[in-house]
Amino acid sequence: MAGSTYGKYFQITTWGESHGSGVGVVIDGCPAGLSLCEEEIQSFLDRRKPGQSKYTTSRQESDTVEILSGIFEGKTTGTPISLLVRNTDQRSGDYGDIAACYRPGHADYTYDQKYGFRDYRGGGRSSGRETIGRVAAGAVAAKILKRLNITLFGYVKSVGPVAIDMSRFDAEERDKNALYMPDCTAAKEAQAYLNDCIKNQNSSGSVIECIIDGVPAGIGDPVFDKLSANLARAVCSIGAVKGFEIGDGFGAAFATGKDNNDAFFINEDGRVQKKTNHSGGILGGISDGSPILLRAAVKPTPSIGAAQQTVNRLGEEAKISIRGRHDPIIAPRAVVVVESMAALTILDALLANMAARMDALEQFYLK
Repeated sequence: MAGSTYGKYFQITTWGESHGSGVGVVIDGCPAGLSLCEEEIQSFLDRRKPGQSKYTTSRQESDTVEILSGIFEGKTTGTPISLLVRNTDQRSGDYGDIAACYRPGHADYTYDQKYGFRDYRGGGRSSGRETIGRVAAGAVAAKILKRLNITLFGYVKSVGPVAIDMSRFDAEERDKNALYMPDCTAAKEAQAYLNDCIKNQNSSGSVIECIIDGVPAGIGDPVFDKLSANLARAVCSIGAVKGFEIGDGFGAAFATGKDNNDAFFINEDGRVQKKTNHSGGILGGISDGSPILLRAAVKPTPSIGAAQQTVNRLGEEAKISIRGRHDPIIAPRAVVVVESMAALTILDALLANMAARMDALEQFYLK
């Protein structure tokens, strides 16, 4: 299977299946000398692990990470870092009744058409558990970025029809409610909406927003490797994501140039700055020094208890009701996945940028 590797300079390869022995990631290109321990990676994984609330799957996995290579005396060695998370609470029997049926909204049918074979236990490589490797690697990338004064903050912007009110935005509130919404009032309304979805054996879509602060101007390339394009590729590679925006996003299609353009001025430090940020921190595929603002539209969890029409591998029509342990909403656990993919992309772009100018090379090698 191709397509399990991401990045050019800070490169990751994820591996493993939902109901296999474990899942993990190999990181290649991490600079030597970075202090790193399992606890730092675990703090990221704890944000996406199951069983956190009634709005996440009841599958009981500790998602405990093990560092297998690439670390010596608490620091990275510059060699590949291999990270493992063992699966401990598989219930493959939950999928026995639907082994021959294609679940609506899942990759069952397309996977079967591509390979002529599929692992029906939780979706195999198509499962959300694949993102464990991304998050583990993202924790490493985020630590490097933090050393460079670059931070990422993701949150759930909306759940179904309920959206946060930016006038009530409270970053500390995000980690105080089960839905990762930085607005207490919206979180309560969203929980009531989700409770109705659960009663009706249904699920809900959502939007995740992520703010990346501290990225200097000049990061990214102007053609195929635009920073915006690579961020879109990274975020849209997350299984449940169906839409992506930078800055005003699709709203820009309904604006005029006067409204959408960000005016420049010289700030008190004598540096170029923008008065607004409709561009979302990226112009011409290159960072402009403003906070990078991106959004991901996350589809409703396709595994629902309500009866659905489908077909099986024999071409016969059928009805299925999906059992098992599934999230009624994906976004709360996916916030850290979006942050991780963004962190991997920004770090890769920073490493690529080191060779963009002669003065940077001279400063590094002739100092």
